Amino acid sequence: TSECEKYACCPLPPYLEDSGCVIEEDDNGGRPLRDVCFHLLKLYSDRQVGKEFTQSYELDQLLDPRSVTSDPLDFRLSWHLWEVLRALNYCHLSQQSWGVLNTSYAAQLESEGLWEWAVFVMLHEPDT
Repeated sequence: TSECEKYACCPLPPYLEDSGCVIEEDDNGGRPLRDVCFHLLKLYSDRQVGKEFTQSYELDQLLDPRSVTSDPLDFRLSWHLWEVLRALNYCHLSQQSWGVLNTSYAAQLESEGLWEWAVFVMLHEPDT
């Protein structure tokens, strides 16, 4: 509130924690940049009771590579995290975001000479 000061720092990604910088707004979407662990806790706490999961919390924030690493083109953890979330029935990622995640990680693997793994990743593409 306006009469109370903040008592804790924002949960920044690990690469920004000790930098002393405070990021309130992300320049791309106007959303604050937060740590992936914060997003996981938020996703869990926003779920509905029962077998159906809420679709109010955007998975794009959680799967953004900048919530883990300073390299915005490093999709390793994001892709693997998405596969775990899909196995847990969190499936409210848009088709476009899913495609971008798959192709970006496959391109990253191919650029490292791991084309066999890039093919494996592309086999997860829902749009044949």
